[in-house]
Amino acid sequence: MNMQAMLKQAQALQKDMMKVKEEIDNTEFVGESSLVKVTLKGSREAVKVEINSDDSLEKDDIEVLEDMLVVAINDANKKIDEMTEKKMGKFGNIPGLF
Repeated sequence: MNMQAMLKQAQALQKDMMKVKEEIDNTEFVGESSLVKVTLKGSREAVKVEINSDDSLEKDDIEVLEDMLVVAINDANKKIDEMTEKKMGKFGNIPGLF
């Protein structure tokens, strides 16, 4: 295989990878706990936080709410990681790429 062909192949692969990464970045992922729902974009930008209004929260519950937010955000981030691995895994493991 000559160098020109390898370069073209690498450029095509890079283009495909960027397309998949853009798709993931624009996808919304929802993380949930019992009181909180958090929506993040694949770029890990927070889009929305919803607190279950059926439960009346008192000042003592704020600490619990903070913990629930952490759980919900981590849940959404885990889903982003899973989708990224699923879609980007076909390109192989290229360190430092994403």
